[in-house]
Amino acid sequence: MKRLSIALALIGVLGALFLLSYFGFDNVVSAAGRIGWGEFALIVVWQLVLFVILGLAWDAILPRRVPGRAWIAIWGRMVRDAATNCLPFSQVGGFVFGARAVTLHGVPWHTATASTVVDITAEFLAQIAFTALGLGILLARAPNSALAMPLEIGIGLAVLAAFAFVWLQKGAAPLFARLASRIARNRLGDAQDRMETLQAEMALIYGHTGKLALGFMLHLIGWIGTGVAGWIAYRALGVPIAFDSALAIEALLAAIAALSFLVPVNAGVQEAGYAGLGAIFGVPAELSLAVSLIRRARDIVVGVPILLLWQYAEVRRLRTSKQTATAGR
Repeated sequence: MKRLSIALALIGVLGALFLLSYFGFDNVVSAAGRIGWGEFALIVVWQLVLFVILGLAWDAILPRRVPGRAWIAIWGRMVRDAATNCLPFSQVGGFVFGARAVTLHGVPWHTATASTVVDITAEFLAQIAFTALGLGILLARAPNSALAMPLEIGIGLAVLAAFAFVWLQKGAAPLFARLASRIARNRLGDAQDRMETLQAEMALIYGHTGKLALGFMLHLIGWIGTGVAGWIAYRALGVPIAFDSALAIEALLAAIAALSFLVPVNAGVQEAGYAGLGAIFGVPAELSLAVSLIRRARDIVVGVPILLLWQYAEVRRLRTSKQTATAGR
């Protein structure tokens, strides 16, 4: 997996460089340079607002027994996205780091892991709805687009995959627990107990239908918020794009990114998606690539400080553990 991720990242970077050179690196940079500091600050602040929305979606499904749930979930979501957007790992790495971040603030490992899995499921279902919205806009604006049929098939498969994923979590997980306990019996004596604890926590979370529905709705609002972010970026560059067109571009781009989840930081995928989808809605490729560059810059400006703060918390925890161990001798 590590070698595959590295290979996909290299291919993606080369693809992005090819697109930039094909449409003119100077043209893309010049287009990106149209944005002012105030407009870029608005894009950064809007991303922080989205973190709050997405964190509250995670908080909605966390058990009530977790103290200070809201700010912990928001922080965990910030770490999750910062790791996904800034570190050379696939999205799975971001999920792991986000769960790890909340455990540093007192959330039990089984609660962090189970709630992360359920939160990802709710977000995936919301993403399907968001993609369907984008597809509807595409069919209304460009009914003869070659993307329509593949997206319709992809949405259908995604719905089936979502139901299968939920079923595996709720029904088939005991089978995986038994397999895991057999595989890890020699290395981790309590592997079966850990899996049973995780499964029990997941079943408890799934038992609150209203909270799951709230998490889904908040995630859908968050996805629509990404469309707002794209619209702000396009308008900041002077592109007279309609709001629904910008929403459709972000929705379809999210679907493409989901299919390429193994590619670290969506290298190349994001650039190709913006260039191709923007062209369907009449936006020149160099301007769409400029929006992609602005998005990359926003991710770095927001993500790097978050990761540094997270590592600072990790170092503090490690020092505290060493001091406690030393005092206990």
